[in-house]
Amino acid sequence: MTTLDELRGALGPRIEEDLGRGPASVAGLFPAAGRRYGHSPLTDGWTADEAARAVLLSAVSPDEIAEVYRYGDTAEKLAVLKALPLLPIGAEAVPLLEDALRTNDTRLVTAALGPYSDHLGQEAWRQAVLKCVFMGVPLKAVHRLTERADDELGAMLRAFAHERHAAGRDMPPDALALLALKEA
Repeated sequence: MTTLDELRGALGPRIEEDLGRGPASVAGLFPAAGRRYGHSPLTDGWTADEAARAVLLSAVSPDEIAEVYRYGDTAEKLAVLKALPLLPIGAEAVPLLEDALRTNDTRLVTAALGPYSDHLGQEAWRQAVLKCVFMGVPLKAVHRLTERADDELGAMLRAFAHERHAAGRDMPPDALALLALKEA
């Protein structure tokens, strides 16, 4: 996994200048990251604006991170969700995941099930996986899927498969593969 130091290094001196402005400037710099840094690929699956936003978040408190998320557009929310596993905040940002999982935006749901989803309780995590199946989000996006999948998730998937079959709909192949794994 990429670290904040690697992102800082890839961004160059401009991010150091921005950080030098102090934590109070993050609220103004965060939404401007796309204009200041661009959207080009930077390193290991990060775009320049996402990386800048992640580094900026490292300068503020968990409460401020929640505010940035709350008032952000989708790109800003995605950057927050992607940055969470890099930040020393423990489980304090779980409410942000819960918010993302209540949406119908597949990008937010996918981002919520990245590495920081280890902080989700098992029941909430199972519901999120089922939501992915329902929404057509590829299950390869779910961090530690096979490690966390349990018998209860298998039962939920079986019930959902029966509903889909009764409605004349197919289950996504990755969900069927997970179900077969749980039945093995």
